[in-house]
Amino acid sequence: MSAPDARFTLANERTFLAWLRTSLALVAGGIAVVALVPEFGVAGARQVVGVALAALGVAVAAGAVLRWHRVQAAMERGDDLPATRMPLLLGSALAALGLAVAVVLAVGGTG
Repeated sequence: MSAPDARFTLANERTFLAWLRTSLALVAGGIAVVALVPEFGVAGARQVVGVALAALGVAVAAGAVLRWHRVQAAMERGDDLPATRMPLLLGSALAALGLAVAVVLAVGGTG
């Protein structure tokens, strides 16, 4: 087991930090929806959207930690880098949430 090239270690760290920024943006977005967006026409929908965004942010942060660790370990062993599903899962979750918000707005409008 040898130490990987510092450039690859730093690249892994930059990727990790990018995922953390994404996580922070999702949590901040959740807070903003609850605090700043007018109530939707469906009672409690704004809180559900805010909580969903914040929970997604927590999941992304946890996934970032696991991904960073798995990539670092693979580089130290000299193995191929592990595959990731985080972009697919994040994109799918945001698309589903966006669709749900569109349905709520179409059905209930804004309050």
